[in-house]
Amino acid sequence: MKMPGSASSAHFNLFLLPGFLDPQTCANIRREVSASPTTQAPVYIEGSTELVHETVRRTTSLHPSDETISRVHDRLCQQKSSLEDHFELKLTDCERPQFLRYREGDFFVRHQDGNTEQLEFDHLRIRRVSIVVFLNDSSAKPEADTFCGGLLNFYDEDHVQGSETSVFSLPGETGLLVAFAAHTIHEVIPVACGERFTIISWFR
Repeated sequence: MKMPGSASSAHFNLFLLPGFLDPQTCANIRREVSASPTTQAPVYIEGSTELVHETVRRTTSLHPSDETISRVHDRLCQQKSSLEDHFELKLTDCERPQFLRYREGDFFVRHQDGNTEQLEFDHLRIRRVSIVVFLNDSSAKPEADTFCGGLLNFYDEDHVQGSETSVFSLPGETGLLVAFAAHTIHEVIPVACGERFTIISWFR
């Protein structure tokens, strides 16, 4: 989604792969994770021993079968060479994928995933490429199996709050994989209605 005065996906060097997962696979995963055990998704904050901070991140981690996790992990690993070419990096491995559900009001404030010395946690610093896979579509109005809001926004490091420049908003599209440099500032804006299902992972 490109708004007037906003940046493009190329500005942020995004790797976009529509149809990474086909619609039926996405529906099957959504069905499985909806019936799977859940936990509150963690967030790592320097100086804090707590892992749940609902003023920073509010979403739910879903825990499907090991078979599903392994199958998705294998599919992600198949993209390694394409990601190396796109980002001009030598990557090693891909972290175990995580499955997330954002319900109405859930969000994640602006943050970086890794590859920056500003982060205190070693496992975050070594992350080089972030991955998000959408399992359902976003929609301008409530529809079955979609969500409203929940855009994935990207920002320049020098972005000023309230400015329309150097911002790119990516709506959800079933099966779409988006990859970006882990130091890129990004956020998930609050979901207005429905449920937003995604898979996330990182290459190191």
